[in-house]
Amino acid sequence: MKHHNETNSTAGDQNYMGCVQIRIPQELFLALGLISLVENILVVLAIIKNRNLHSPMYYFICCLAVSDMLVSVSNVVETIFMLLHDHGLMDMHPGMLRHLDNVIDVMICSSVVSSLSFLCTIAADRYITIFYALRYHSIMTTQRATAIIVVVWLASITSSILFIVYHTDNAVIVCLVTFFCTTLVFNAVLYLHMFLLAHLHSRRIVVFHKSRRQSTSMKGAMTLTILLGVFIICWGPFFLHLILILTCPTSPFCNCFFRNFNLFLILIICNSLIDPLIYAYRSHELRKTLQELVLCSWCVGV
Repeated sequence: MKHHNETNSTAGDQNYMGCVQIRIPQELFLALGLISLVENILVVLAIIKNRNLHSPMYYFICCLAVSDMLVSVSNVVETIFMLLHDHGLMDMHPGMLRHLDNVIDVMICSSVVSSLSFLCTIAADRYITIFYALRYHSIMTTQRATAIIVVVWLASITSSILFIVYHTDNAVIVCLVTFFCTTLVFNAVLYLHMFLLAHLHSRRIVVFHKSRRQSTSMKGAMTLTILLGVFIICWGPFFLHLILILTCPTSPFCNCFFRNFNLFLILIICNSLIDPLIYAYRSHELRKTLQELVLCSWCVGV
């Protein structure tokens, strides 16, 4: 994710083909990365602190926050190195720069694979909650949730390392795009089934506590729908970039698109920044705990 390659252009620069290349200041990368990092750390701490949030769904949301933190950390580290290098405060050898890029690429790749995986996991969790409500706690136990989390992280890290090792092979891009499309289809089918059948079930449920449980489950499903929508908007241009690398690497139009890769990186960072706001907006319990953490840290600072 080498955003430093394009930092010499100016805002609205036009090349010989009339392509506009938008310059993104490195300071903006750093500021957004730091804000996103703080937000996601607060989400993780809030889920750890509040025992009412100790449930499989919030464990998965916690992992989603950690995935976003990988984007934030990689962005902050790379931007700091680039700023130090640009101001002559650090001499970066080509070998050091290559290793830094590889580490950052592994973190970004792990983030996208784990994010997509946990979005699917949360969708499946909501599906079970809605349609197997009475058996939910026997199906989605803490042990199973932990096992799922471990498997997802191991698979994400391993696949990311393999992707970076074989990054020159187009098969890597095909795998990433295929995984992205497959997870979108999986979530779309699950959500469609959930909303259609939940609407029918809501007419038949007459017991109050079951109705309330149904409403809570649907609220969780709506939260994940919003998260998925934001993910598609923020990561979509990046995956379109990958598709164009395969389909039209030498096309003038595609080259114009490639030149604004920094803009796609900003969108990815914005996804990490927006997700915690969605968690807080959609969950009163999480919002209350986040407010307590912020107030406590402010009091300690004063």
